[in-house]
Amino acid sequence: MKYKRIFLIIMDSVGIGAMPDAINFGDVGANTLANLAKVTNGITLPVLESFGIGNLADIKGVAKINQTRANYTKMAELSNGKDTMTGHWEIMGIKTETPFQTFTDTGFPKELIDELERKTRRKVIGNIAASGTEILVNLGPQHMKSGAIIVYTSADSVLQIAAHEDIVPLEELYEICRIARDITMKDEWKVGRIIARPFIGDEINGFKRTTHRHDYALSPTEKTVLNYLDESQFDVISVGKIRDIFNGSGINQHYGIISNHDGMLKTIEIAQSNFLGLCFVNLVDFDALYGHRRDAMGYRLALEEFDRDLDALLPHIGEEDLLIITADHGNDPTHAGTDHTREYVPLLIYNRYFKGAELPVSETFADIGATIADNFNVSSTEHGESLLKKLR
Repeated sequence: MKYKRIFLIIMDSVGIGAMPDAINFGDVGANTLANLAKVTNGITLPVLESFGIGNLADIKGVAKINQTRANYTKMAELSNGKDTMTGHWEIMGIKTETPFQTFTDTGFPKELIDELERKTRRKVIGNIAASGTEILVNLGPQHMKSGAIIVYTSADSVLQIAAHEDIVPLEELYEICRIARDITMKDEWKVGRIIARPFIGDEINGFKRTTHRHDYALSPTEKTVLNYLDESQFDVISVGKIRDIFNGSGINQHYGIISNHDGMLKTIEIAQSNFLGLCFVNLVDFDALYGHRRDAMGYRLALEEFDRDLDALLPHIGEEDLLIITADHGNDPTHAGTDHTREYVPLLIYNRYFKGAELPVSETFADIGATIADNFNVSSTEHGESLLKKLR
Protein backbone atom coordinates (compact mmCIF):
# COMPACT_ATOMS: atom_id res chain seq x y z
CA MET A 1 0.00 0.00 0.00
CA LYS A 2 1.61 3.24 -1.16
CA TYR A 3 -1.08 5.68 0.02
CA LYS A 4 -3.21 5.18 3.12
CA ARG A 5 -5.98 7.55 2.05
CA ILE A 6 -7.30 8.40 -1.41
CA PHE A 7 -9.68 11.31 -1.97
CA LEU A 8 -11.59 11.06 -5.25
CA ILE A 9 -13.57 14.20 -6.12
CA ILE A 10 -16.03 14.20 -9.03
CA MET A 11 -16.61 17.65 -10.50
CA ASP A 12 -19.97 16.52 -11.84
CA SER A 13 -20.24 17.34 -15.58
CA VAL A 14 -16.96 19.28 -15.99
CA GLY A 15 -16.02 18.00 -19.44
CA ILE A 16 -12.88 19.06 -21.31
CA GLY A 17 -13.75 18.57 -24.99
CA ALA A 18 -15.86 16.49 -27.35
CA MET A 19 -14.86 12.86 -27.83
CA PRO A 20 -14.33 11.52 -31.37
CA ASP A 21 -17.75 9.81 -31.28
CA ALA A 22 -19.55 12.96 -30.09
CA ILE A 23 -21.28 13.15 -33.48
CA ASN A 24 -23.29 10.05 -32.52
CA PHE A 25 -24.62 11.93 -29.48
CA GLY A 26 -25.24 15.29 -31.17
CA ASP A 27 -22.37 16.86 -29.23
CA VAL A 28 -19.84 17.98 -31.83
CA GLY A 29 -18.01 21.07 -30.56
CA ALA A 30 -18.91 20.58 -26.90
CA ASN A 31 -16.29 21.60 -24.34
CA THR A 32 -17.86 22.40 -20.99
CA LEU A 33 -14.92 24.12 -19.31
CA ALA A 34 -13.44 25.93 -22.32
CA ASN A 35 -16.76 27.13 -23.73
CA LEU A 36 -18.16 28.44 -20.45
CA ALA A 37 -14.90 30.32 -19.83
CA LYS A 38 -15.09 31.81 -23.30
CA VAL A 39 -18.66 33.13 -23.02
CA THR A 40 -18.10 34.53 -19.50
CA ASN A 41 -14.90 36.38 -20.48
CA GLY A 42 -12.51 34.11 -18.65
CA ILE A 43 -12.33 32.07 -15.46
CA THR A 44 -9.90 32.21 -12.53
CA LEU A 45 -8.79 28.80 -11.23
CA PRO A 46 -5.32 29.19 -9.66
CA VAL A 47 -5.21 25.79 -7.94
CA LEU A 48 -6.57 23.79 -10.88
CA GLU A 49 -4.28 25.80 -13.15
CA SER A 50 -1.29 24.79 -11.01
CA PHE A 51 -2.44 21.16 -11.34
CA GLY A 52 -2.30 21.43 -15.14
CA ILE A 53 -5.94 21.70 -16.18
CA GLY A 54 -5.08 24.55 -18.54
CA ASN A 55 -2.78 22.20 -20.44
CA LEU A 56 -5.77 20.06 -21.46
CA ALA A 57 -7.66 22.71 -23.47
CA ASP A 58 -7.61 26.39 -24.39
CA ILE A 59 -9.42 27.82 -21.35
CA LYS A 60 -9.70 31.59 -21.26
CA GLY A 61 -8.14 32.88 -18.03
CA VAL A 62 -6.33 29.62 -17.26
CA ALA A 63 -2.68 29.41 -18.30
CA LYS A 64 -0.79 26.49 -19.73
CA ILE A 65 2.22 25.83 -17.50
CA ASN A 66 5.39 23.80 -17.89
CA GLN A 67 5.83 22.67 -14.28
CA THR A 68 2.61 21.42 -12.73
CA ARG A 69 1.94 20.35 -9.15
CA ALA A 70 -0.06 17.32 -10.25
CA ASN A 71 -0.05 14.55 -12.80
CA TYR A 72 -2.59 15.48 -15.46
CA THR A 73 -4.35 14.03 -18.50
CA LYS A 74 -7.84 13.49 -19.84
CA MET A 75 -9.94 10.32 -20.01
CA ALA A 76 -12.23 8.92 -22.68
CA GLU A 77 -15.46 7.14 -21.79
CA LEU A 78 -15.48 3.51 -22.87
CA SER A 79 -19.17 2.95 -22.09
CA ASN A 80 -22.03 3.73 -24.44
CA GLY A 81 -23.61 6.72 -22.74
CA LYS A 82 -23.10 10.10 -21.12
CA ASP A 83 -25.16 9.94 -17.95
CA THR A 84 -24.32 10.07 -14.27
CA MET A 85 -24.57 6.37 -13.45
CA THR A 86 -22.71 5.25 -16.56
CA GLY A 87 -19.83 7.63 -15.79
CA HIS A 88 -19.54 6.81 -12.10
CA TRP A 89 -19.91 3.07 -12.62
CA GLU A 90 -17.17 3.14 -15.26
CA ILE A 91 -14.86 5.03 -12.88
CA MET A 92 -15.22 2.03 -10.56
CA GLY A 93 -14.75 -0.55 -13.30
CA ILE A 94 -18.03 -1.25 -15.09
CA LYS A 95 -18.40 -0.88 -18.85
CA THR A 96 -22.02 -0.17 -19.79
CA GLU A 97 -22.88 -1.45 -23.25
CA THR A 98 -26.55 -0.44 -23.43
CA PRO A 99 -27.48 3.11 -22.40
CA PHE A 100 -30.05 3.54 -19.66
CA GLN A 101 -33.61 4.18 -20.82
CA THR A 102 -34.72 7.81 -21.11
CA PHE A 103 -38.15 9.34 -21.66
CA THR A 104 -37.06 12.91 -22.33
CA ASP A 105 -39.04 13.49 -25.51
CA THR A 106 -42.18 11.46 -24.81
CA GLY A 107 -42.76 11.37 -21.06
CA PHE A 108 -43.51 8.03 -19.44
CA PRO A 109 -45.91 5.55 -21.08
CA LYS A 110 -49.56 5.73 -20.08
CA GLU A 111 -49.42 2.15 -18.83
CA LEU A 112 -46.64 3.05 -16.38
CA ILE A 113 -48.47 6.12 -15.10
CA ASP A 114 -51.75 4.19 -14.77
CA GLU A 115 -50.02 1.53 -12.68
CA LEU A 116 -48.33 4.15 -10.51
CA GLU A 117 -51.67 5.90 -9.87
CA ARG A 118 -53.40 2.63 -9.05
CA LYS A 119 -50.75 1.42 -6.62
CA THR A 120 -50.17 4.77 -4.87
CA ARG A 121 -53.82 5.92 -4.92
CA ARG A 122 -52.69 9.35 -6.03
CA LYS A 123 -53.22 11.00 -9.38
CA VAL A 124 -50.21 12.06 -11.45
CA ILE A 125 -49.68 15.47 -13.04
CA GLY A 126 -46.82 16.59 -15.24
CA ASN A 127 -45.19 13.59 -16.90
CA ILE A 128 -42.89 15.76 -18.98
CA ALA A 129 -39.17 16.59 -19.13
CA ALA A 130 -38.67 19.74 -17.08
CA SER A 131 -36.44 21.72 -14.77
CA GLY A 132 -37.04 20.75 -11.16
CA THR A 133 -37.61 24.38 -10.16
CA GLU A 134 -39.72 25.43 -13.14
CA ILE A 135 -42.11 22.53 -12.74
CA LEU A 136 -42.82 23.62 -9.16
CA VAL A 137 -43.76 27.08 -10.43
CA ASN A 138 -46.03 25.58 -13.09
CA LEU A 139 -47.61 22.69 -11.20
CA GLY A 140 -47.02 23.44 -7.51
CA PRO A 141 -50.37 25.25 -7.04
CA GLN A 142 -52.29 22.43 -8.76
CA HIS A 143 -50.52 19.88 -6.58
CA MET A 144 -51.40 21.84 -3.43
CA LYS A 145 -55.10 21.89 -4.37
CA SER A 146 -55.46 18.35 -5.67
CA GLY A 147 -52.83 16.30 -3.83
CA ALA A 148 -51.76 14.81 -7.16
CA ILE A 149 -48.04 13.97 -7.28
CA ILE A 150 -45.80 15.73 -9.81
CA VAL A 151 -43.94 13.28 -12.04
CA TYR A 152 -41.24 14.50 -14.41
CA THR A 153 -38.00 13.45 -16.05
CA SER A 154 -34.92 15.06 -17.61
CA ALA A 155 -32.18 14.25 -20.08
CA ASP A 156 -30.98 11.66 -17.56
CA SER A 157 -32.50 8.22 -17.06
CA VAL A 158 -34.65 9.32 -14.11
CA LEU A 159 -38.24 9.36 -12.91
CA GLN A 160 -38.62 12.20 -10.41
CA ILE A 161 -41.56 12.63 -8.06
CA ALA A 162 -42.13 16.00 -6.41
CA ALA A 163 -44.54 16.59 -3.55
CA HIS A 164 -45.04 19.27 -0.88
CA GLU A 165 -44.06 18.00 2.55
CA ASP A 166 -47.35 19.28 4.04
CA ILE A 167 -49.44 17.54 1.36
CA VAL A 168 -47.60 14.24 1.03
CA PRO A 169 -45.64 13.31 4.18
CA LEU A 170 -42.05 12.29 3.56
CA GLU A 171 -42.56 8.65 4.44
CA GLU A 172 -45.47 8.43 2.00
CA LEU A 173 -43.40 10.08 -0.72
CA TYR A 174 -40.59 7.63 -0.10
CA GLU A 175 -43.03 4.73 -0.27
CA ILE A 176 -44.41 6.11 -3.56
CA CYS A 177 -40.86 6.16 -4.90
CA ARG A 178 -40.25 2.60 -3.76
CA ILE A 179 -43.40 1.59 -5.64
CA ALA A 180 -42.18 3.47 -8.72
CA ARG A 181 -38.81 1.72 -8.43
CA ASP A 182 -40.55 -1.66 -8.40
CA ILE A 183 -42.71 -0.76 -11.40
CA THR A 184 -39.74 0.47 -13.41
CA MET A 185 -37.78 -2.72 -13.01
CA LYS A 186 -39.53 -3.93 -16.18
CA ASP A 187 -37.05 -3.90 -19.05
CA GLU A 188 -39.10 -1.54 -21.21
CA TRP A 189 -39.43 1.00 -18.38
CA LYS A 190 -36.13 0.50 -16.59
CA VAL A 191 -34.72 3.90 -15.63
CA GLY A 192 -31.50 4.40 -13.71
CA ARG A 193 -32.95 6.29 -10.77
CA ILE A 194 -36.21 7.18 -9.07
CA ILE A 195 -35.78 10.47 -7.19
CA ALA A 196 -37.98 11.79 -4.38
CA ARG A 197 -38.12 15.60 -4.66
CA PRO A 198 -39.89 17.01 -1.58
CA PHE A 199 -40.51 20.75 -1.41
CA ILE A 200 -42.01 23.43 0.83
CA GLY A 201 -43.42 26.92 0.41
CA ASP A 202 -46.52 28.34 -1.24
CA GLU A 203 -47.71 29.99 -4.44
CA ILE A 204 -47.33 33.52 -3.06
CA ASN A 205 -43.83 33.22 -1.56
CA GLY A 206 -42.57 30.57 -3.94
CA PHE A 207 -41.74 26.89 -3.66
CA LYS A 208 -38.36 25.54 -2.60
CA ARG A 209 -36.96 22.02 -2.74
CA THR A 210 -35.75 20.66 0.60
CA THR A 211 -32.70 18.60 1.53
CA HIS A 212 -34.85 15.49 2.01
CA ARG A 213 -34.21 14.25 -1.54
CA HIS A 214 -33.77 10.50 -1.77
CA ASP A 215 -32.65 8.40 -4.75
CA TYR A 216 -33.67 4.84 -5.53
CA ALA A 217 -31.08 3.65 -8.03
CA LEU A 218 -30.44 0.43 -9.84
CA SER A 219 -27.70 -1.63 -8.23
CA PRO A 220 -24.48 -1.92 -10.23
CA THR A 221 -24.61 -4.75 -12.74
CA GLU A 222 -21.48 -6.34 -11.30
CA LYS A 223 -18.97 -5.87 -8.51
CA THR A 224 -17.01 -2.64 -8.50
CA VAL A 225 -13.76 -1.60 -6.87
CA LEU A 226 -15.91 -0.20 -4.03
CA ASN A 227 -17.09 -3.74 -3.22
CA TYR A 228 -13.55 -5.09 -3.21
CA LEU A 229 -12.42 -2.30 -0.87
CA ASP A 230 -15.35 -2.88 1.47
CA GLU A 231 -14.83 -6.66 1.53
CA SER A 232 -11.18 -6.06 2.46
CA GLN A 233 -12.24 -3.93 5.45
CA PHE A 234 -11.13 -0.59 4.06
CA ASP A 235 -13.14 2.54 4.73
CA VAL A 236 -15.32 3.50 1.75
CA ILE A 237 -16.73 6.94 2.53
CA SER A 238 -19.40 8.53 0.35
CA VAL A 239 -19.87 12.31 0.24
CA GLY A 240 -22.90 13.59 -1.68
CA LYS A 241 -24.90 11.39 -4.03
CA ILE A 242 -22.24 8.68 -4.46
CA ARG A 243 -24.18 6.31 -2.20
CA ASP A 244 -27.33 6.78 -4.27
CA ILE A 245 -25.51 6.26 -7.58
CA PHE A 246 -24.20 2.88 -6.39
CA ASN A 247 -27.38 2.06 -4.44
CA GLY A 248 -25.22 1.72 -1.32
CA SER A 249 -23.20 -1.14 -2.81
CA GLY A 250 -19.68 -1.12 -1.38
CA ILE A 251 -20.25 2.03 0.71
CA ASN A 252 -19.74 1.72 4.46
CA GLN A 253 -19.90 5.40 5.55
CA HIS A 254 -21.94 8.28 4.17
CA TYR A 255 -22.14 12.07 4.47
CA GLY A 256 -25.07 13.93 2.92
CA ILE A 257 -24.50 17.43 1.57
CA ILE A 258 -26.61 20.44 0.55
CA SER A 259 -24.22 22.13 -1.91
CA ASN A 260 -20.80 21.89 -3.52
CA HIS A 261 -19.35 24.10 -0.81
CA ASP A 262 -20.91 21.96 1.92
CA GLY A 263 -19.48 18.89 0.20
CA MET A 264 -16.00 20.38 0.29
CA LEU A 265 -16.40 21.35 3.96
CA LYS A 266 -17.40 17.76 4.71
CA THR A 267 -14.37 16.51 2.77
CA ILE A 268 -12.06 18.81 4.73
CA GLU A 269 -13.62 17.50 7.95
CA ILE A 270 -13.03 13.90 6.82
CA ALA A 271 -9.45 14.77 5.84
CA GLN A 272 -8.82 15.76 9.45
CA SER A 273 -9.90 12.32 10.66
CA ASN A 274 -7.96 9.09 10.74
CA PHE A 275 -9.29 6.63 8.17
CA LEU A 276 -7.82 4.00 5.88
CA GLY A 277 -9.25 3.73 2.39
CA LEU A 278 -11.28 5.86 -0.01
CA CYS A 279 -13.24 9.10 0.39
CA PHE A 280 -15.43 9.37 -2.75
CA VAL A 281 -17.02 12.80 -3.32
CA ASN A 282 -19.61 14.03 -5.83
CA LEU A 283 -20.20 17.75 -6.32
CA VAL A 284 -23.46 17.88 -8.25
CA ASP A 285 -24.21 21.61 -8.39
CA PHE A 286 -22.10 22.09 -11.54
CA ASP A 287 -24.45 19.74 -13.37
CA ALA A 288 -27.82 20.19 -11.68
CA LEU A 289 -27.82 23.93 -11.08
CA TYR A 290 -25.78 25.26 -13.99
CA GLY A 291 -25.15 22.74 -16.76
CA HIS A 292 -28.73 21.57 -17.28
CA ARG A 293 -30.00 25.13 -16.88
CA ARG A 294 -27.44 26.45 -19.38
CA ASP A 295 -26.21 28.99 -16.86
CA ALA A 296 -22.61 29.59 -17.94
CA MET A 297 -21.94 32.39 -15.46
CA GLY A 298 -23.34 30.39 -12.55
CA TYR A 299 -21.17 27.47 -13.65
CA ARG A 300 -18.09 29.70 -13.76
CA LEU A 301 -18.70 31.09 -10.29
CA ALA A 302 -19.27 27.59 -8.90
CA LEU A 303 -15.95 26.44 -10.37
CA GLU A 304 -14.14 29.43 -8.89
CA GLU A 305 -15.70 28.64 -5.49
CA PHE A 306 -14.56 25.02 -5.84
CA ASP A 307 -11.02 26.17 -6.60
CA ARG A 308 -10.99 28.22 -3.38
CA ASP A 309 -12.35 25.26 -1.42
CA LEU A 310 -9.71 23.05 -3.02
CA ASP A 311 -7.05 25.44 -1.76
CA ALA A 312 -8.48 25.00 1.75
CA LEU A 313 -8.39 21.21 1.40
CA LEU A 314 -4.76 20.90 0.24
CA PRO A 315 -3.09 21.52 3.65
CA HIS A 316 -4.92 18.42 4.88
CA ILE A 317 -3.64 16.19 2.07
CA GLY A 318 -0.61 14.56 3.69
CA GLU A 319 2.39 12.70 2.32
CA GLU A 320 0.50 9.38 2.57
CA ASP A 321 -2.58 10.75 0.78
CA LEU A 322 -3.55 10.85 -2.88
CA LEU A 323 -6.02 13.39 -4.29
CA ILE A 324 -7.75 12.55 -7.58
CA ILE A 325 -10.00 15.09 -9.33
CA THR A 326 -12.09 14.18 -12.36
CA ALA A 327 -15.64 14.27 -13.81
CA ASP A 328 -18.28 11.79 -14.95
CA HIS A 329 -19.40 13.39 -18.27
CA GLY A 330 -19.79 16.85 -19.77
CA ASN A 331 -22.67 19.33 -19.65
CA ASP A 332 -21.66 22.25 -21.83
CA PRO A 333 -23.85 25.24 -20.83
CA THR A 334 -23.28 26.79 -24.27
CA HIS A 335 -24.53 23.70 -26.13
CA ALA A 336 -28.02 23.27 -27.59
CA GLY A 337 -30.69 21.62 -25.46
CA THR A 338 -30.29 20.70 -21.79
CA ASP A 339 -28.66 17.29 -22.10
CA HIS A 340 -25.26 16.06 -20.94
CA THR A 341 -22.50 16.22 -23.54
CA ARG A 342 -20.24 13.39 -24.69
CA GLU A 343 -16.79 14.65 -23.68
CA TYR A 344 -13.41 13.71 -22.38
CA VAL A 345 -13.02 14.48 -18.69
CA PRO A 346 -9.97 15.90 -16.91
CA LEU A 347 -7.87 13.71 -14.64
CA LEU A 348 -5.69 15.47 -12.05
CA ILE A 349 -3.74 13.41 -9.50
CA TYR A 350 -1.97 15.22 -6.65
CA ASN A 351 0.35 14.51 -3.76
CA ARG A 352 2.34 17.32 -2.14
CA TYR A 353 5.60 15.64 -3.12
CA PHE A 354 4.78 15.12 -6.78
CA LYS A 355 6.89 16.98 -9.33
CA GLY A 356 3.97 16.77 -11.74
CA ALA A 357 3.83 15.39 -15.26
CA GLU A 358 1.55 14.75 -18.23
CA LEU A 359 0.15 11.22 -18.40
CA PRO A 360 -1.03 9.41 -21.55
CA VAL A 361 -4.71 9.91 -22.39
CA SER A 362 -6.73 7.22 -20.63
CA GLU A 363 -8.90 5.03 -22.84
CA THR A 364 -11.41 4.51 -20.05
CA PHE A 365 -12.57 6.14 -16.83
CA ALA A 366 -11.89 2.74 -15.21
CA ASP A 367 -8.19 3.61 -14.98
CA ILE A 368 -9.13 5.39 -11.75
CA GLY A 369 -10.70 2.31 -10.20
CA ALA A 370 -7.77 0.17 -11.30
CA THR A 371 -5.33 2.66 -9.72
CA ILE A 372 -7.23 2.62 -6.43
CA ALA A 373 -7.43 -1.19 -6.40
CA ASP A 374 -3.70 -1.44 -7.14
CA ASN A 375 -2.85 0.96 -4.32
CA PHE A 376 -4.82 -0.99 -1.72
CA ASN A 377 -3.88 -4.39 -3.20
CA VAL A 378 -7.47 -5.53 -3.69
CA SER A 379 -9.14 -7.22 -6.65
CA SER A 380 -10.09 -5.06 -9.58
CA THR A 381 -12.43 -5.40 -12.55
CA GLU A 382 -11.45 -6.41 -16.08
CA HIS A 383 -11.49 -2.80 -17.26
CA GLY A 384 -8.90 -0.13 -16.65
CA GLU A 385 -5.15 0.08 -16.18
CA SER A 386 -3.48 1.23 -12.98
CA LEU A 387 -1.62 4.51 -13.23
CA LEU A 388 0.07 4.09 -9.85
CA LYS A 389 3.60 3.42 -11.19
CA LYS A 390 3.36 6.35 -13.61
CA LEU A 391 2.75 8.97 -10.92
CA ARG A 392 5.67 11.25 -10.12
